[in-house]
Amino acid sequence: MHMTAQLEDNLRRAEAHVRSAAGQGAQVILLPELFENLYFCQAEREEYFELAYPVQGHPFLGRFQNLAQELGVVLPVSFFEAAGQAYYNSLATIDATGELLGVYRKSHIPDGPGYEEKYYFNPGDTGFKVWDTRFGRVGVGICWDQWYPETARAMMLLGADFLLYPTAIGSEPAEVETPNSYQMWQRAMVGHAVSNSTFVGAANRVGTEVVEGTSQTYYGHAFVADYTGELVAEFGGTEEGALVHTLDLAAARRFRAGMGFFRDRRPELYGPLLTLDGQTRRG
Repeated sequence: MHMTAQLEDNLRRAEAHVRSAAGQGAQVILLPELFENLYFCQAEREEYFELAYPVQGHPFLGRFQNLAQELGVVLPVSFFEAAGQAYYNSLATIDATGELLGVYRKSHIPDGPGYEEKYYFNPGDTGFKVWDTRFGRVGVGICWDQWYPETARAMMLLGADFLLYPTAIGSEPAEVETPNSYQMWQRAMVGHAVSNSTFVGAANRVGTEVVEGTSQTYYGHAFVADYTGELVAEFGGTEEGALVHTLDLAAARRFRAGMGFFRDRRPELYGPLLTLDGQTRRG
């Protein structure tokens, strides 16, 4: 979906997309990252902290809880969270009953031209999360998390049936832009689908947004990859709406077991993954 600087406009559009998806039979419906506003992280401005709210008394999480209950769907909902003196890029997972199952706070926080997230967000302190919902055990990372194989593997080890990534990603500064930037973004997640034998889905923004004179055009290309890495559903760069695909979770479980990726893991050898420089130390 595309976003504007008006909260109610974005909420109405998001709700319309959720209703459209549910009308097509969708049971778990993913909206893009921080869909409540323009992607304000293009610039560093103190006033944008005013967009954050606590979970309790939040201005729209309750609205989506009511919507989930009405439609009988699961909604992982991205939002800008204020918690005391901390601020997080967070996601609340709402079950089909309308119950808020819990909150995940984005673990990996980017910092670069057009993506100044470290100015706004504390590193997430929840650890990776999966939730038992009416329609399966879902693992959800947030945008920059999707580039890290550790995120996907951790959620799968926690028992996820499938992985979702709400996203806000688009054009980069000229010095780092490449002709296949959106394909790199997809391929990183397709790799997670292959190496974990699981379905992976991502929802992204579309359109061009201007924040404090900086312009960014979002890739779009929301997609679903199956447990073999095939793109089984995909939008183009400007399409907006509900992309729907049926997941055969039982088939994925059988395939995953047969591939043996989780049988043949060697956790005792993975000590360097727990360090920044690859040097495992003792004592």
